[in-house]
Amino acid sequence: MFVINEPQNLQILYDSLEKSIPESYKVYGAIFHIKNKNPFNLEVLVDAWPDYQIVITRPKKEEMKDDLDHYTNTYHIFTKTFDNLEEVLASPQVINWEQAFQIQGCQENLGEAIRKVSASKSVQVDYTKTNLVTFDISEKFKTSSDGNVNLMELTKMLNMDEASKKGDFPSIFLDASHAGLVNEYWDFGKNERSLKYVEHCLQHFPGFGVLGPEGVPISWVVMEQSCEIRMGNTVPKYRRQGNMVQISYQGLEYFIQKKMPFYFHVADSRESFIQALRSFGFKFLPCGWHQWNCTPKKYC
Repeated sequence: MFVINEPQNLQILYDSLEKSIPESYKVYGAIFHIKNKNPFNLEVLVDAWPDYQIVITRPKKEEMKDDLDHYTNTYHIFTKTFDNLEEVLASPQVINWEQAFQIQGCQENLGEAIRKVSASKSVQVDYTKTNLVTFDISEKFKTSSDGNVNLMELTKMLNMDEASKKGDFPSIFLDASHAGLVNEYWDFGKNERSLKYVEHCLQHFPGFGVLGPEGVPISWVVMEQSCEIRMGNTVPKYRRQGNMVQISYQGLEYFIQKKMPFYFHVADSRESFIQALRSFGFKFLPCGWHQWNCTPKKYC
């Protein structure tokens, strides 16, 4: 595996990975941010060029200073073939098996190689699978030549009225001052390392929210380093009141204008939310969303 960092080659790789969406979403989204200021200081590895089979994005070595920070120590993987994946993952030059880390991808079959290598390295693996969700932006919803979104078409597609777009409370963009609140409600967070991670995301990526009557956000979503929308929540008192619908409109308008890829995951247990997403035209992708939390047994 070797690093691809020339802007021209990154663009070629990005365009190529678009053809493998949704399975390539994690690396595709990460490369989008790498091409645009690279705020998480990530790098891209391929097994060959230009005829690659495996692509991995990861933080540069100087970013992975905390051996227990699996939020920072995150690898995104896409592969066209699983034949050589085990050998690639086993290499200490590719993955640092001496520290806690995450592997994320949209291919369930990654798990076989991950589990085999983890066992040989005395590393414990905790696996999470959820639904992968996106929104199909057809040509008529993309930005026009003057950069404007066709808002009428977008509203029609989402089956929304003016009241749903505006909601009962104002829409806002979140900033790092909201990190504590977001972290408190994030199922994957609620600790000091996750708080640092959320702050980092809010400093560099869009976070959309609805401001409640008490002057604090009551509903929100935050983008992370692979263009995934994560950390979404509505405080219990304000659930099922259309706040996420309002955020969806705000977010979709923003992503279309910025020509930014986006997707998110939803657990099976959130049945009412899943039903609402389907009614608004969001697509549930068969490949699913997958995360492997890997922890050396010396840290367990």
